[in-house]
Amino acid sequence: MAHPPPVDPSAATVPATPFDAVQAAAVYRAIFERRDMRHFVGGQVAPEVLRRLLHAAHHAPSVGFMQPWGFVRITQPALRQRLHAAVEAERQRTAEALGERQDAFMRLKVEGLLDAAELLAVVLRDGRERHVFGRRTLPQMDLASAACAIQNLWLAARAEGLGMGWVSLFEPAEVAALLGLPPGAEPIALLCLGPVAGYYAEPMLAQQRWARREALAACVHDDAWDRPSALFATDANADDAAGA
Repeated sequence: MAHPPPVDPSAATVPATPFDAVQAAAVYRAIFERRDMRHFVGGQVAPEVLRRLLHAAHHAPSVGFMQPWGFVRITQPALRQRLHAAVEAERQRTAEALGERQDAFMRLKVEGLLDAAELLAVVLRDGRERHVFGRRTLPQMDLASAACAIQNLWLAARAEGLGMGWVSLFEPAEVAALLGLPPGAEPIALLCLGPVAGYYAEPMLAQQRWARREALAACVHDDAWDRPSALFATDANADDAAGA
């Protein structure tokens, strides 16, 4: 099958001008106010809003333009209950694996599957092995690409005044069976989505003292891993100014 000739990408471009101050502030606000939400207040997500969110997710970047993501919207209460049971079983197994932190973990609220207005499963679609561009030495780029789609959805949800939580406490094979996925497809996330009373002032796990944000300066290097970046030479303890 003949392919059409490639289009010169410079022939029709969007001007590379920065957003104005208000537009830029809105983008950064969505980034810094986004939260991994666990507390929901029921309600509904209007179909047109959900379509907008999924449209944003579908416009995420992907390695080799593979677009490996698929979404399963959970509409049946019985299926939601079974997924909740699968998450609860893994929560117990995770607690046991944490050893001395088991009790602290069990006090955390780790999901909102039964409370959120919408529940979406994000799936790596089958047939991904045919995508070699960008994956020959890094096959995990399908997962990285799907994570970009989830982040797009997350930021769009914040812009719409909705909360979203990413739940990964489940056995993939069990969830794949519950969702009737074909061989080769793999669930990577259960997304709780819907109205919330408000957003956490800081990430919930930071509020609960489960973990703290790493200093940005410790995560940035110049040229080699053992060379701290000169960007932060005047402040070795520099951290994100606005939180996340």
